[in-house]
Amino acid sequence: MLEAAWEALLIVLHPSRIGFMFLGIFIGIFVGLLPGLSGTVGMSLLLPFVFGLDPFVGMALLIGMVAVVHTGDTFPSILLGIPGTSGSQATIMDGFPLAKQGQASRAMGASFFCSMVGGVIGGLALYLTIPFARPLISAFSSPELFMLTMLGLSMAGLLAGKSPMKGIISGLLGLLIGSIGSAPAVAEYRYTFGSLYLSNGVSLPVVALAIFAFPIMITMLTNKGAVSNHGPLKRGVLTGVMDALRNKFLVFRSAVIGTLIGFVPGLGGSVVDWIAYGAAQKTVKGNSFGKGDIRGVIAPESANNAKEGGSLVPTLLFGIPGSGTTAILLGGLTLMGLEAGPRMLGADLPVTLSIVWTLVFANIFGALLCMLLIRPISKISMVPGEKIVPFLVVLLVLGAYQSNFSWGDLIVFVAIGLLGYVMTILDWPRPPLLIGFVLALSAERYYWISIERYGWSWMSNPLVIALALFIVLLLSGGAIMKKFSKSVESGKGVSS
Repeated sequence: MLEAAWEALLIVLHPSRIGFMFLGIFIGIFVGLLPGLSGTVGMSLLLPFVFGLDPFVGMALLIGMVAVVHTGDTFPSILLGIPGTSGSQATIMDGFPLAKQGQASRAMGASFFCSMVGGVIGGLALYLTIPFARPLISAFSSPELFMLTMLGLSMAGLLAGKSPMKGIISGLLGLLIGSIGSAPAVAEYRYTFGSLYLSNGVSLPVVALAIFAFPIMITMLTNKGAVSNHGPLKRGVLTGVMDALRNKFLVFRSAVIGTLIGFVPGLGGSVVDWIAYGAAQKTVKGNSFGKGDIRGVIAPESANNAKEGGSLVPTLLFGIPGSGTTAILLGGLTLMGLEAGPRMLGADLPVTLSIVWTLVFANIFGALLCMLLIRPISKISMVPGEKIVPFLVVLLVLGAYQSNFSWGDLIVFVAIGLLGYVMTILDWPRPPLLIGFVLALSAERYYWISIERYGWSWMSNPLVIALALFIVLLLSGGAIMKKFSKSVESGKGVSS
């Protein structure tokens, strides 16, 4: 294992891969600092360009971007009081008051340092999980793999926030879109309506771009202007770093919380910061959370980057996407000729270990880069949204068209994009739709293989029953955790 890790390190340190990792880091910071964008949008923008890439290069780009989104989202959260992504909501509670007190640099210094530490801990957690996962995942056959896809689909309810039923319907809609084209088990075409373009199915990059990036583009056009009400930035980055070092136990505890929450598919970014914030509020003595307490920045920022390492465990090793971002990452693996599951611990183990190294390096370099660019990026974060849209339109059209180099890609992009915008207006969750789309083919394939091999006897398999019980436990436990995070959020909202 150690020898394989060193080999993966040498692969990652190749100049071409380092270059792509830094490109991903820059894109991740840019995505994070623009309110309204997210890791899902950033991933969907990059996805069309990883098709056919060397897996080590492609993963360096994707993981480099994902690793630092929750570092870059600190800028709008602290400077503007606007969450850069859903994972930086709790940071506003104390980060924005600190900015109004003229201590924005101190808050960002602590935030970036904690994000770096949390990200490294998340990467180590991914590495330490591999030896335990290998014997378990090698015992999986088609029935168990089918149940794992069901586990991934069950995330639709957890990712739906207040309305699990909406999440389930959204996931089923994703399954329906994913079933367009040729069937995996029988020689027939479905929902093609006589179109040769649809006979190959709908392209994943087109769906990802349309369902996430298209609605954001329209929203940025309608919500004009970017207003900042923070005062001039003062020096204090090193003061923030020292604050984090003085609260090292809080940093470590919050990072562990973030990693553990990342392990549980479906909880992820929208609740991890509030859970870490609530835990710190209950355990830190003499705090003044909500009024500009630096520890109110340290706790959520340590957790949200650590969550990324934890969330890669079910995604890479079991093929269970717990969020829209990891669902797109699964699609990225497919585009590069990889498949999540047993192969990631066997023939493709070097790729898995390279992801660990990339996650660690990207968090370190991303945090250091953010510290150096606090002043110039603070100005960029105030660019009006409508000035960013033309740049995004070019990327979106190029990304959609290059999937199959067909005008059908653009038509489907607009159609699904409008669907995504309607879902946004009606407050319907979009990540479940993408999860359903990504898992549609795998779910159908494993189901038919299980039926052909074992009939219905596979349903009495102890591991299948255990996974079914785990799905029930996860859904009920996730509902409880979300209720807790919601109570913490509403409590802070009232107090502020």
